[in-house]
Amino acid sequence: MNLSYLDKIYTLPIFTSDFCSRFIDELKHFENTNLPKGRPNSMNNYGILLDEIGFNNFIDELRINYLNEFARLLYGKDYVGSSGLDSHKAFVVTYKIGHDVDLGYHYDNAEVTLNISLGGNFEGGSLYFGPLANIDRVSDPNFTCVEHKPTYGVFHRSIQLHGVEPIESGQRYNLIIWMRSSSIRNQLCPMCWQKPNILPVVSGYGDGMTV
Repeated sequence: MNLSYLDKIYTLPIFTSDFCSRFIDELKHFENTNLPKGRPNSMNNYGILLDEIGFNNFIDELRINYLNEFARLLYGKDYVGSSGLDSHKAFVVTYKIGHDVDLGYHYDNAEVTLNISLGGNFEGGSLYFGPLANIDRVSDPNFTCVEHKPTYGVFHRSIQLHGVEPIESGQRYNLIIWMRSSSIRNQLCPMCWQKPNILPVVSGYGDGMTV
């Protein structure tokens, strides 16, 4: 595992090459169907919400059995809360010339993020990280760049500003898991910095708050 203690950005192997290859094959099958497909988030135009293809239980087990305690060890209760990381939003984003080629500077609607490179033949597209959004959004010119290797995940605090440099050739697939703590976000929405109005959802995890 490669560690950056200053920025608390960590890279570590998550899946095998065989798993990633099979996963990409399944994504391509779904992309080629006429089934309805939602956008993964407000910034990416191309990708797949994993709950649309039946991966919620898989991500649940990964989060509960592995990622939750790992995040608690790395970031403590300030990011995991008393509830733990008890919900998530998981999606795959794709980058290629003619579609989305990069991703602008932003932070995530979560407490802890895991960004896994599933692979694809591509060049470019490194991740870059700045300061925490609640401390300094614009003035710090120093970025931490992270080369994203297939099968590896980049673990970081979701509030840390980051972006993706342009892909230069090929196509890449990334699996993103936004992990959320209801005990934290019930008190403060990380997007508007106010106490949220909590409403029940019909299905799924919504934005990770609990009634």
